[in-house]
Amino acid sequence: MTDANTARLLISCPDRPGIVAAVSQFLYAHGANILDAQQHSTDPKGGEFFMRMVFHLEDLDVTRAQFERAFAEVVARPFGMSWRVAYADQRKRMAVLVSKTDHCLLELLWRVRSGEFDVDIPLVISNHDLLRETTEAFGIPFYHLPVTPETKAEQEAQLLALLEGRVDLVVLARYMQILSPEVVSRYRGRIINIHHSFLPAFVGANPYKQAYERGVKLIGATAHYVTDELDEGPIIAQDVARVSHRESVADLVGVGRELERTVLARAVAAHLEDRVLIFGNKTVVF
Repeated sequence: MTDANTARLLISCPDRPGIVAAVSQFLYAHGANILDAQQHSTDPKGGEFFMRMVFHLEDLDVTRAQFERAFAEVVARPFGMSWRVAYADQRKRMAVLVSKTDHCLLELLWRVRSGEFDVDIPLVISNHDLLRETTEAFGIPFYHLPVTPETKAEQEAQLLALLEGRVDLVVLARYMQILSPEVVSRYRGRIINIHHSFLPAFVGANPYKQAYERGVKLIGATAHYVTDELDEGPIIAQDVARVSHRESVADLVGVGRELERTVLARAVAAHLEDRVLIFGNKTVVF
């Protein structure tokens, strides 16, 4: 578990000399002890600069609000920074959307119960009623919102009403519905999907069948942020497994499910730990 008396500072800005010194000096001047610092530049000459700093709050000489106002004025504005601070004692809240398969859902529920994920799950939503018992066994409310092409707008209005003010992150744990631009825009950069292929290969439905018909020797899984373009969002995590001509479509599904569970968990962990910065349609994952 993360030390509750820490904060994470995430920064992106045009690269130029003095950024690390300015941030470090500001933290030092206000009594913040830096515990970890990571940075990346796309190009030292005119590229984009990214930084993640973890610091201890115990000896901070101002309130959090004062700290953020001062940082915005003294450091962020002169360097043209996009930035945010996440406090470890402000526990995140995550909704999980599922359809019929339970392997990704169970992975997330288990990691929360075991304390591996520092997050609350206030609700699970599904367009089918099959996983109610599984969800409620973990003491989590389950909401069944059936959907057809004719009722999609109404169903998504109900979905947004359930999420409003209750969650910071939405995870599509094999939720086999395409979200509308309205839903995506409401939670832009905060919806993670697991796609059962190594994107950009085999987008859309039935990727294992597509992989089998193509005779691939590697199959994979991809966790990415959701955008309006299907399976085109910024990639957070991926992995692959070797297969051969011997595997049937069902065999590929079995191998892929293990990949889906671990890749989704890896991406969710990175988001919860504030290790992901989005840059265009890419991510920097510290």
